[in-house]
Amino acid sequence: MQRFFVLAVLILLGWLTYRLSPILSPFLVAGILAYLGNPLVTRLQRHRISRTWGTTLVFVLVIVIMAGIIMALLPAIRHQSSLFIEYLQKYVELLQTQLIPQFSARIGIHLDSQSITHYATANAQKLAGWLGRSLQLALSSGSGLISSILSIILVPVLGFYLLRDWPRLIARMAALIPPHHLPLSQRLASDADTMLMAFLRGQLLVMLALGTSYAIGLSMVGLQTAILVGLVAGLLSFVPYLGVVSGITMASLAMYVQTGAFLPILWVLIVFGIGQLLESMVFTPYLVGDRIGLHPVAVIFAVLAGGELFGFVGLLLALPVTAVLIALLRHLHGWYLQSPYYLGKES
Repeated sequence: MQRFFVLAVLILLGWLTYRLSPILSPFLVAGILAYLGNPLVTRLQRHRISRTWGTTLVFVLVIVIMAGIIMALLPAIRHQSSLFIEYLQKYVELLQTQLIPQFSARIGIHLDSQSITHYATANAQKLAGWLGRSLQLALSSGSGLISSILSIILVPVLGFYLLRDWPRLIARMAALIPPHHLPLSQRLASDADTMLMAFLRGQLLVMLALGTSYAIGLSMVGLQTAILVGLVAGLLSFVPYLGVVSGITMASLAMYVQTGAFLPILWVLIVFGIGQLLESMVFTPYLVGDRIGLHPVAVIFAVLAGGELFGFVGLLLALPVTAVLIALLRHLHGWYLQSPYYLGKES
């Protein structure tokens, strides 16, 4: 009976998450921020600073740092975004007037550049029109606009209260666990917490390190949109190979339009090759650790499955949930290896 009750509760929580996913995003973002900030506030408490004042200090520090980063990077990102859009337009012109005719002459097959360009332009216009209508609908919809504004405002407010009351929330959740299951639950929770915290912090640091490395390297080889490409590649690097593939594509296109030659693209490939070596040999081992690193296949499946099932909320939950499940599966694997079934001691 107890097992059926636990299963029913889990099914109910999954159903509620699915149904309420459109409004859960600010709560989940706030929860992740509170989870990451809790160790720092706890450390401040050890220096006789109250939980409320510690939370306030951490939030002020984060806001100042984020505001400084945005103020420093926003002008460059805005300029480079406009420049990249110009590069895309020039690339379409080059594709029509030079690249397709040259390729057609080399392979000996006639390719109608006008038809190909018209097809690409028509689909690009359809995509732009769809995005424009979606944006217009979101802005014209009073409820949608209010919801977006409330979500932005709610994240710091919810994050502050969750971070301040984090120990109370954990204590209340622990109080719901039956006493005879408490030691095992605490051990599992401790292992999952260790893995999840190290993974989240490490992954954020790896994204920052990769984005910075790409931006510096591309700037050194003369790419004028280096900061934009490095930012995009760094942010997308939480999914294996997505960041590097997106970065190489954007940087190669921009470098070709900027220089008018294919040879400088080699420098782009060298920059991303060095970035991948740094990620595998330096960033991931030292910032994430091989012990808690998730297999690329598991990461890709988790992100795709989370996004398909729960949308943006699923994307937020995918990697943290996967990290926790892997920590629990390690315990299950240990129990299985010691079980009578595996040891062949069943009567």
